[in-house]
Amino acid sequence: MANIPLEDIQNDVDTIVSEWIDLGLLKRGELFVIGCSTSEVAGERIGTSGNKQIAKELFTSFRKLEEKTGVSLAFQCCEHLNRALVVSEDVLERFRLTEVSAIPVPGAGGSMAAYAFQQMQDAVLVESIQAHAGMDIGDTFIGMHLKPVVVPIRLRQKNIGAAHVTFARTRPKLIGGERAVYSKDQAKSMLCD
Repeated sequence: MANIPLEDIQNDVDTIVSEWIDLGLLKRGELFVIGCSTSEVAGERIGTSGNKQIAKELFTSFRKLEEKTGVSLAFQCCEHLNRALVVSEDVLERFRLTEVSAIPVPGAGGSMAAYAFQQMQDAVLVESIQAHAGMDIGDTFIGMHLKPVVVPIRLRQKNIGAAHVTFARTRPKLIGGERAVYSKDQAKSMLCD
């Protein structure tokens, strides 16, 4: 394992959370999916060295993101649980999701999802979601859990520990053709003439 101090990992994730908050793109009640390989954060190959302490540090910062923006967090499991997601019972009910029967553990689900499941008071596992935004830590591929249309977000901080991190939000599909109007201001000016 690479010798990456937990303090450095915490600083990386805190920087990312602050950037997300400052962007103002996240709205109360939206779903935010997190895919995370704690092995990759530690400098190891995905799925080989899960780390509960890293999961704990990350989870603390993700809770700050949740508190400051009002988003609901969803933690993606690894492929051993078919990339199911840890969410709260409230999210299960609010979004009418399909619950599945499994409890994530480090060897089947991943350390991050397992830690989130233990820490969330009303955690359940769901089969899939369509999140409004998300973060992929260590190339875990969260795309299957994002709404169409996905738009990449570029933040200054591109790593957490040794893990590559990517960010995305979604937007509604643009429909119509060359006569379609997408800006409310433009539509308003056309209606006022």
